[in-house]
Amino acid sequence: MKVKICGVTTVADARLAVDLGADFVGLNFYRPSPRWIDVEQAADIRAAIGDSARVVGIFVNHTREQVEAIDRQVGLDFLQFSGDESAGLVARFGDRAIRVRRIGGADAPAPIADENCWAILIDRAHESLYGGSGESWDYAAAADLALTPGAGGERRRVFIAGGIGPRNVAEVAAAVSGAYGVDTCSGVESSPGHKDRAKLEQLFANLAEGAAR
Repeated sequence: MKVKICGVTTVADARLAVDLGADFVGLNFYRPSPRWIDVEQAADIRAAIGDSARVVGIFVNHTREQVEAIDRQVGLDFLQFSGDESAGLVARFGDRAIRVRRIGGADAPAPIADENCWAILIDRAHESLYGGSGESWDYAAAADLALTPGAGGERRRVFIAGGIGPRNVAEVAAAVSGAYGVDTCSGVESSPGHKDRAKLEQLFANLAEGAAR
């Protein structure tokens, strides 16, 4: 199972995450977020980790022009759309787009529309936040979504997010075994935007231990 460490704000944290095993590093371009970084910081992180992990830009209701400008300046691998973007906008970046869909707590999730995107990220719904709330939910409710083929018949790539940290990452991976990856942000932080070495180390250790059972 792949691991995406989101809300990275420094070169040091990016290198640490990658050294410990992160497959994806998420950089947040949503200004209201405490994990927002500018394009210069993002470009420094991109340069520092090179091709050792895929770099994902996090966007919330940005215009196409804004997305394209940041993408070009930073050199992103994937683009995550976490807001209320239209299917048409997401489709413009289809083979590199990660579309966020939210479900409410333990409620059964609605069917996922077959949008033109590279992957779906399923998170818990929140009344005011676009992610990073740190609230857990009934991850098993997404198990069927992770196993349901997309429109082309191929298996969907599904990331599971929301309240994932060292203490529950193995349980989440087991509950949604068909998922492509897990996404964690606040669960491995000492404070918003600052990753915690001990928590990151424990996350990867627990995930590996769970996979070995």
